[in-house]
Amino acid sequence: MNLVYCVDFGSTFTKAALVDVDSGQLVGQGSHPTTIDTDVLDGWEAIRAELAPRAGAGDVPVLACSSAGGGLRIGVVGNEELVTTEAGRRVALSSGGKVVHVSSDEVDLVALHDAEPDVVLLVGGTDGGNSEVLLRNAEALATSFWPTPVVVAGNADAADEVARRLAAAGVEHVVASNVVPRIGVLTPESARAAIRAMFLEHVIGGKHLSKRADFVAMVRGATPDVVLTAVELLANGLGAEEPGVGDVVVVDVGGATTDVHSVVSVDASVDGLSREVVADVPVGRTVEGDLGMRWSAESTVEAARAAGLDVSAELSEAARLRRLTPAMVPVDGAAEDQDLLLASMAVALAVRRHAGRQQVLFGPDGRLVERTGKDLRDVGLMIGSGGVLRHAPADAAVDVLRAATGDHADGGWLVPRAPRLVVDSDYVLAAAGLLAAEHPAAARALMSRLTG
Repeated sequence: MNLVYCVDFGSTFTKAALVDVDSGQLVGQGSHPTTIDTDVLDGWEAIRAELAPRAGAGDVPVLACSSAGGGLRIGVVGNEELVTTEAGRRVALSSGGKVVHVSSDEVDLVALHDAEPDVVLLVGGTDGGNSEVLLRNAEALATSFWPTPVVVAGNADAADEVARRLAAAGVEHVVASNVVPRIGVLTPESARAAIRAMFLEHVIGGKHLSKRADFVAMVRGATPDVVLTAVELLANGLGAEEPGVGDVVVVDVGGATTDVHSVVSVDASVDGLSREVVADVPVGRTVEGDLGMRWSAESTVEAARAAGLDVSAELSEAARLRRLTPAMVPVDGAAEDQDLLLASMAVALAVRRHAGRQQVLFGPDGRLVERTGKDLRDVGLMIGSGGVLRHAPADAAVDVLRAATGDHADGGWLVPRAPRLVVDSDYVLAAAGLLAAEHPAAARALMSRLTG
């Protein structure tokens, strides 16, 4: 066997999979609480000792991703709120980061500093268009001697001048292609790659999660970015002879956030129904920071109540206790049921926010069907991830996912109508994302555990 360790340093738990990359077989797996208070590699060493009998003799290579220590925090600075700033926000999310600040028109340096981003994504203007705001914001970052890396992905005609001003002030930066080269077009790939490089070069080492150099050497990217890579491979496959599963949605329920990843074909024929000024793209990710099982439990029930869902006083109190004791583990059936109900609410709301919405409006020109966001109604596969789903009975976990599906015509939500529902109980998505670049066939074979 040709073995590789795939390790995810999570905010709460470190998970590892031992994979035979010749066959894509899952040889072993383990988990350990993330040892953020000592050295993040302490937990990994405990897992490696547990898996050693299966790994056998010899040095087994390690590929890793990380969201420990808060993961990747991104601040977005742009022009118009509905155009380049919104485009920058979408690109930041698809790069595996949590967007902690957004400035439109003029950068709010105080708020940006307070948000403590690891990377700033500076966007603005279409190619050949307005460059005034982009240059002004670049100058503001330069004169403040901004301390963290900046990815410049705005008007290409102004890129050299932006780079000159940042370089003169000693601000670490890299120039990527414009995320909005023209209105109605979104090109995230170059900026995503630049953010990933900045994460590896500056963030992983800069968080001082480990004193050992091998931690920096083993990490390949932020965990959400790696998972999204796996979702893309699952959806698209490896070409005509090895096709993917088509449209897919992944919902990851965590203690603090609920993340939704999707790869969905974009139907250009419905553009006339949409008022979106930033073009949709097949690959998307959203992070709902108010939806979660522990740190965000109270805001989850508040959001559910605001959305018209039934929230009992008992569940509100259960959510309060979970926020106060985020390490809580259910000890009886009642507590387990409360966790599952919280998860159902988080999943339902997160998928609604990720998806689009269709409404009938009446105006001077008569009846108008307005569509915003992404249409997920025909998605064929929906995968759930996160500890609450992996540790629940299989039928209960599927019921949690089912809360986000069906006919939501009453609210106009374009959520999946009748997808196949699967739980990533073996936690193979992160492992597949780590293997995708060097061992794509093994990554695809590993994900067959999800597709049958």
